[in-house]
Amino acid sequence: MLPALAGANIIYGLGMLELGITFDYAQLVMDNDMVKMIKKAVEGIAVNDATLAVDVIREVGAAGEFITHEHTFKHMRAVQSQPDLIDRRMRDAWMELGGKDFTERAYEKALDILKNHKPDPLPNGVPERLRAIVEEAEKEYGIK
Repeated sequence: MLPALAGANIIYGLGMLELGITFDYAQLVMDNDMVKMIKKAVEGIAVNDATLAVDVIREVGAAGEFITHEHTFKHMRAVQSQPDLIDRRMRDAWMELGGKDFTERAYEKALDILKNHKPDPLPNGVPERLRAIVEEAEKEYGIK
């Protein structure tokens, strides 16, 4: 988080353990969840008429409550990160749904991705261009 807030635009080491000696798919999906939250944080908060909600503040008043107001319901998730694996439910609700921890959910997600993910095909011409780049580098470095 700190490097991202300081302006770094590369986050390195996702999925790596033991200084990069070991790679773990579950760690990769856990890190991905955290990176999404970091990106959300550095994106900042929009400041405009809708987000300032001055009219709503006036309407509800100093002693009122905002949680049931339509405006709050409409905008409450806009500033909140929505992780896939981090479970923010209360303990009882979490236990009712099996009580799986972050690591267990990460391994399940990683296995699901490995089993079921179908990547979009590369656009026409891209595989050939990539092959040409590799062949050019092989020729330049004398690799066969």
